[in-house]
Amino acid sequence: MTGIARREQWRSACGAAAGVLFAGLLCRAAAQYLGWSPWLVAPIGASAVLVFALPSSPLAQPWPVMAGNSLSAAVGVLVAATVQDPVWAGAIAVGMAMLLMFLLRCLHPPGGAIALLAVLAQASSLRYPFFPVMVDSALLVLAGFAYNTLTGRPYPHRVAASPPPASRFTQSDIDAAIARHGQLLDLGRDDLMALLEAAEAHAYGRTLGRLRCGDVMSAEPVTADYAMPLQEAWRILRERRIKALPVVDSARRLLGIVTIADFMRHANLDATDGLAERLREFLRPRPGLHTDKPEVVGDVMARDVGVVGEDESVASLLQLFAEAGHHHVPVVDADRRLRGIVTPSDLIRAVLRAGP
Repeated sequence: MTGIARREQWRSACGAAAGVLFAGLLCRAAAQYLGWSPWLVAPIGASAVLVFALPSSPLAQPWPVMAGNSLSAAVGVLVAATVQDPVWAGAIAVGMAMLLMFLLRCLHPPGGAIALLAVLAQASSLRYPFFPVMVDSALLVLAGFAYNTLTGRPYPHRVAASPPPASRFTQSDIDAAIARHGQLLDLGRDDLMALLEAAEAHAYGRTLGRLRCGDVMSAEPVTADYAMPLQEAWRILRERRIKALPVVDSARRLLGIVTIADFMRHANLDATDGLAERLREFLRPRPGLHTDKPEVVGDVMARDVGVVGEDESVASLLQLFAEAGHHHVPVVDADRRLRGIVTPSDLIRAVLRAGP
């Protein structure tokens, strides 16, 4: 098996050893006191592998462990008493135990081994399914609950109430896929959904990791120069239906950026009454050479602009959009010459294209 961390391997192995030791010590003490034998069955070791290594598996939950093992032992005892040939008896016992476990929704692989063991050992006591099989299984489940909980593996496995809100899959989708598959899966519906979500997220990350800002930018954006009158800049924003203008010099080196929000802020957006008139007054040029009122783009533009390079990963854009609050990110070359601009819409289109 691949993808299992060494720490998890040690956690599982130590847990299985502790679980078998716990069940063995208690059952041996009880057997010595009561004079019963046997007190531990070998398939409990296989149950321990499931409980401690695969605590989220449907086959390792308390009901399958206890009921699957005990019912299989009962089947083995009954078949051993009625079928003389051990080969035929073993085959019949395993098959019947499986059918019974399917019927009662307690399928547990070691149950098949317990049914066969009962036949080969010629177990005839009706006590056998209860002691040692059920008691061994119950003690193992108790140890699994304690050990898995202490080591951060919820047991019994808790079923999620609903799929993640952002999931593209619903529970009915997963159910339909399982039904179409038509075979037993050692993975519950909710775990399967979580696995699919993780795989999809990894695929997005892998694909987006190869995308560069230059791949998603809008090239050759409309720009303004430092001395462009505010009225002209506003006209361009409105006619082009854009929300920002990068401000560049004659060599297209980025100086800043001006947005509709900059116009609104200087027109005193907080006072909503007469906003349109105040905006017109703000855009109207004042006569004379000297005035305190902003007249050109350079007077209102933002100079502290977050930028990215053409060869930078798209991941760098996510930080600017999500954490820095930017809505328009200029893309520049090594000399800070403007190459393009990226908006959230550009990024969304890139994510959709990159989707698995």
